Amino acid sequence: MSRRAAGGLRVLIPVAAGTAIYAFGLHYFVLPNTLMEGGVTGVGLLLYYIFGLPLSFTTLLLNVPLFLAGWRLLGWKSMTMTLYGTLCLTCSLWLMERAVDARLIVPLASGRDLILAALYAGVTLGAGLGIVFRFGATTGGMDIAARILVRKYGWSMGRTILGIDAAIIGSSLFFVPVERVLYTLVVVFIAARVIDFVQEGAYVGKAFTIVTDKGQAIADAVTRKLDRSVTILQATGGYSGASKQVVYCIVGRSEARALREIVHEIDPKAFFAISDAHDVVGEGFRER
Repeated sequence: MSRRAAGGLRVLIPVAAGTAIYAFGLHYFVLPNTLMEGGVTGVGLLLYYIFGLPLSFTTLLLNVPLFLAGWRLLGWKSMTMTLYGTLCLTCSLWLMERAVDARLIVPLASGRDLILAALYAGVTLGAGLGIVFRFGATTGGMDIAARILVRKYGWSMGRTILGIDAAIIGSSLFFVPVERVLYTLVVVFIAARVIDFVQEGAYVGKAFTIVTDKGQAIADAVTRKLDRSVTILQATGGYSGASKQVVYCIVGRSEARALREIVHEIDPKAFFAISDAHDVVGEGFRER
C-alpha cells in the first residue's frame, strides 16, 4: 500500500467510525426519549416525531440541496470531505435503523429518568462529531448553510450556527414536550464540551511562560529534576528596557507543582503564567 493510500485510510476510517458513534447515540439515546438536536439532524428528528419518516432518508434528502449549493458557491475542494462525512452518516443511520428493527440493538427508553439519557446522548453525539471534526470532515447540514451565509453577508460563523440551531430546537416546542426540549439543552451542552475535548486531544499539559533573570539556572533544574526540555528566549522589558529571559516549558499536570517550586526556589521574583496545553506532540509526550 502506498504512503498516500495509507494516509487516506487514516482519515477515512476514523470519520466513518465517528459517524457510526453519532448514529448510535441518536438511535440509542435520542430517538427513544424524544430528545432533539440542532442542524439538519434536528429537522430530521422533527419529521420523524411528526410523520415517522426514517432519519437516514430525511437527513440525506435535506443535505442534497445544501450540498449542491455549497458545491456551487464554496467550491468542490471544500466540499469533498463534507460529502464523504454526509454519506457515511447516511449509511450509519440506515444500518442503525436495520439493527433496531432486527432487535440487534434495543434503544434505551429511560422513562422518567431522562437526565441519564441526556448525559449519555451528549457524550456519544459529542464523541462521534468530535472524531469527524478532528479529521477534517463534517456531516454536512447547517454548517454548509452557515458557511454560505458567512461568505455572502459576513456574519459570524459561530453566531450563525447558534441562531440556526436555536430556531430548529425552538420550533420543536410545538411538537415536543417542553421538558424534553430542556433536556435537549443538556445534550447540546455536553456534546459541545465533548467535541472540544476530542478535538483538542485527551492529553492536557501545563505550559509555563517564565520571565526571569535566571533562565539558564531554571532550565538546568527543570532538565535535571523533571527530565523536560526547555526553551529560553531573549526578551526586553517593555517598561524598564532591561534585558530579560523567557523560559518556556510544557510539563504534565502532575509535574506543575514541582515546576512552580523550582521557579520560586531559584528566582522568587520571577513572573510566570500557566496555561493549558492541548494535544501536545513531541519528545516526552505523544508522538505524531
